[in-house]
Amino acid sequence: MKKNLTILIVDDNPENLGVLGSIIDESGYTPCFSTNGVEALRYVKEKHPSLILLDIMMPDMNGFEVCRLIKQDPTLADIPIIFLTAKTEKDDVIAGLELGAVDYVTKPFSQKELLTRINTHLELQATKEKLRESLATKDKLFSIIGHDLSNIFFGLQGYAELLKTDEEMQSDIETKKRDIQKLIQVANEGYDLLMNLLNWSKSQTGKLRANPTTLVLKDAVYRNIELQHDQANSKNITISGVIDNNILIFVDANMFDTILRNLISNALKFTQEYGKIQITAEQVEDNLIEIVVSDTGIGIKDIDKLFRIDIKARTHGTAGEKGNGLGLVLCKELIEKCDGTIEVNSEVGKGSKFFVRLPAKDKLNGT
Repeated sequence: MKKNLTILIVDDNPENLGVLGSIIDESGYTPCFSTNGVEALRYVKEKHPSLILLDIMMPDMNGFEVCRLIKQDPTLADIPIIFLTAKTEKDDVIAGLELGAVDYVTKPFSQKELLTRINTHLELQATKEKLRESLATKDKLFSIIGHDLSNIFFGLQGYAELLKTDEEMQSDIETKKRDIQKLIQVANEGYDLLMNLLNWSKSQTGKLRANPTTLVLKDAVYRNIELQHDQANSKNITISGVIDNNILIFVDANMFDTILRNLISNALKFTQEYGKIQITAEQVEDNLIEIVVSDTGIGIKDIDKLFRIDIKARTHGTAGEKGNGLGLVLCKELIEKCDGTIEVNSEVGKGSKFFVRLPAKDKLNGT
């Protein structure tokens, strides 16, 4: 929506601010104002506007200097800057573009021309952002295929060799059971990773569509807890569900299983031995159910990076488990496809809580 896009207008003339602010507001964007360069720089660093309309001739710090300082900051450099100037000299236009501005508009300006240039550069910025996300997605996919899947196969081969050795050395039954259990665990991890990859790929290409149906939440939660039983037992972690029998949700059944599986698996990975995981739910609004997956684990340090596909940092679990971050990224995408939301509350060393809100009933039929 346009109202989510903010345009900072920097001009020392109150009359210009008023005129430009009205044009921006009437066009559907959200206008913001600064009357000098220092104030503008402070605002840009704090709020990161979508685009900047920047006057050149201002006291103390002119528009060229403001532009130069913005473009020097890697966190701000991508913000499009359009110069507003009464000057029409070629040298001034060239100087502004060389500093990194994307365009200029001369005063007195045409409202239609101004809006056309604003729309054009915001669309270009959105396209650049989509391209960056696409490249990050490609890099992530190749990383997972090249690293995580190969590790799965190495694990399968390794434990298969151990079983062969156990047989040749006539190892005791407990040793064989242990190695078989590890082989099964690696195979399950590989299957989960493959399913996540397939679903994520479908999501990226628009082929993954939600087919919602009414589910008994307690049944779905308990079924997914049981599927994680062996993994929980390997770390002596207790998983419990406190769900009322009457709570119904309206979601895609397969997507919801994937969401729960990944949230529980993530909690298991980052919870220490003998820890606890609990899943609760309640109706928070007439048409929303809030599901909370909480754990007593190590907590999350950088929550703002949790659902970003372009973050390549890998955090090992409390038992050395390896992760690629794809599970939580997929969770967020599937939850949004089910018309839901996800939030996280965590403190390092004190565990985490994932709050998932999903539809409680069929919104189309009102049941």
